[in-house]
Amino acid sequence: MLDYVGLEADLDSEERMVRDTAREFVEKEFKPIVGEHYIDGTFPTELIPKLGELGFYAPNLDGYGLPGLSETAYGLLMQELEAGDSGLRSMASVQGALVMYPIYAYGSDEQKEQWLPEMGTGETIGCFGLTEPEHGSNPSAMETYATKAGNEYVLNGSKTWITNSPIADVAVVWARDRSAENTPVRGFLVETDRDGVSTNKIDEKLSLRASITGEIGLQNVHIPKENMLPGVSGMKGPLSCLTQARFGIAWGAVGAARDCFETAREYATDREQFGGPIARFQLQQEKLAEMATQITTAQLLAYRLSELKERGEMTPQHVSMAKRNNVRMARDQSRIAREMLGGNGITADYSPMRHMANLETVYTYEGTHDIHTLVLGQDLTGIAAFE
Repeated sequence: MLDYVGLEADLDSEERMVRDTAREFVEKEFKPIVGEHYIDGTFPTELIPKLGELGFYAPNLDGYGLPGLSETAYGLLMQELEAGDSGLRSMASVQGALVMYPIYAYGSDEQKEQWLPEMGTGETIGCFGLTEPEHGSNPSAMETYATKAGNEYVLNGSKTWITNSPIADVAVVWARDRSAENTPVRGFLVETDRDGVSTNKIDEKLSLRASITGEIGLQNVHIPKENMLPGVSGMKGPLSCLTQARFGIAWGAVGAARDCFETAREYATDREQFGGPIARFQLQQEKLAEMATQITTAQLLAYRLSELKERGEMTPQHVSMAKRNNVRMARDQSRIAREMLGGNGITADYSPMRHMANLETVYTYEGTHDIHTLVLGQDLTGIAAFE
């Protein structure tokens, strides 16, 4: 696999094991079936327990049966999963970074004991409810609210574009607490089988088709007050979760781009036209050279991000730069790879066009490219363009 400047030579044995395990799983168990699932608009749910068995949910967290791996190992895992499909990485990323992480970071001891072990094995599936029909890039304007009533909270509102919601057992729902001064945003653990909860599936997507996406409807949903995450208040809660997930996206996008490159390189060396392989033509070599350069640059940024995260020096702005750059790179290079495959490239037999369509979603979700641009602009100038 493409590793042009030998970054993987510095991996330790544990990181190599994670990389190899994930790569083997994707090659043997996922890639042979993903094309059919993409066409059908389904996710292979039978693999969810297998992902848990392999320790792919929040492996960078420690305790509660979780492995406590390095951030580089986690990044490598996300890279290998997205080399299979963005939907596969999204499933694991939502489970780990957007559901298990807030419980781990902000939950009570009882909440951690109840949810983390079963989520780590995949026995329990979670989803993350932040985006609303009228509030995407500006989540602080959310309308979903919670009101305290005795020993309970009552939730009302709606969330949309929620990965895993139709199959989730529990949702981390972010809502305004109208019972508290200044109505702060709080996190609530909402079991999806409670009265008043609906999790309708969103069908007819043109992107990220091998992923289960839905809504969360909340109509006078009663939950115990113990279901509130006690350790955080305000937008810091959901935004810190998104920082964790975007870190994984920055790595995952490299995996998608690398898979496109490997597919295009193999095709160019095998496909013969005008008396020889098309890889001998300067135009094709220029495309491969540029693709390899762009992927390598993104790899360097991902590895550096991991180093900063391990040292506790990573900032949300660092993650914005990596997510913004690496997803744009993957989006652009997937198109070039598809182009190199000619007419064959529009079929499900080859991955680049599937990656290309998926990356349109990744380019938009968890902070659009434009919003991350403004985040960086504010950090560089001290002026917020979106206020």
